[in-house]
Amino acid sequence: MSNRPVIALTMGDAAGIGPEVVVKAAAHHDLASFCTPVVVGDLARLRRAAARCGVDVELEAVSDPRKAIPGRGRLAVLDVGGVPEDLPFGELSAAAGEAAYRFIERASALAVAGEVDAICTAPLNKEALHAAGHKFPGHTELLAHLTGTPEVSMMLTAPNLRVIHVTTHIGLVDAVDKIEPDLVYRTVRRGYDTLRKAGIEQPRIAVCGINPHAGENGLFGRGEEEQKITPGLEQARAEGIDALGPLPADTVFFRAGRGDFDLVVAMYHDQGHGPIKVMGLEAGVNITVGLPVIRTSVDHGTAFDIAGTGKADERSMVEAMRQAAELAAPEGAGAGA
Repeated sequence: MSNRPVIALTMGDAAGIGPEVVVKAAAHHDLASFCTPVVVGDLARLRRAAARCGVDVELEAVSDPRKAIPGRGRLAVLDVGGVPEDLPFGELSAAAGEAAYRFIERASALAVAGEVDAICTAPLNKEALHAAGHKFPGHTELLAHLTGTPEVSMMLTAPNLRVIHVTTHIGLVDAVDKIEPDLVYRTVRRGYDTLRKAGIEQPRIAVCGINPHAGENGLFGRGEEEQKITPGLEQARAEGIDALGPLPADTVFFRAGRGDFDLVVAMYHDQGHGPIKVMGLEAGVNITVGLPVIRTSVDHGTAFDIAGTGKADERSMVEAMRQAAELAAPEGAGAGA
């Protein structure tokens, strides 16, 4: 049992599909074959979600994640509580936002202390988080705050495609303003280092431009590629990193999908998120790069429209847990980052 990484699995927003994908993952997949999952959440809510989904899952409260006993159809639960018994599914709630924050806070503390090997997160709702007084754009920024990390990057994976973002949860105009050579370099470097740890000896990295056709030698835009991106790439290449660009975003994802590149560097949120979700939302995974702990997540939201119906698809959760376990393995052996 000891060679299986212990994964702190946060339940997410209790009004969303997080509790459902957690219990369905345990019911329908052999999680114990690659990790020891320990849910950080609310035990009563998980039982209610299991009943809604019609699945048989053994839920056992634990106080020490390292003493959890894995098994198919079995979940250890570190019962943080905080979810009102009558909380409806599918409705925005400050109480759910507060509970989701507490789940992440606890999981982060466990990971920093070495009591778990990685964190895997079910989705939270940004509005609910804000309603509870926690003004973070999402998990990525919240975990950076909780771990005292000044800068992190979001990496998304899907079948045949990996994307890391230079900017994420800001408006498009603000994103263009924020992009600068050092930030581009640091993002490329974080992506390169992550893939190296995952066992890819010489990652091939494609870097998107900002403008259509990557500016096409000054025909489009105001020279943003030359001013904001190229100097950062030159620094990366001087350190031996195989980083090609800036490249037109309208073709680079196709090229990456057919195997030309191991990683695409996107300049802003939708430039990278759109292709990933087209390639496979049900198997998409979000990895936070640059934290002192390993963190993966599903690549979907709280889905209030179907929450509580039992219809939620758990495959992204299973894949996120699998990648967390692989990244937590010694020297990242076999990691699918």
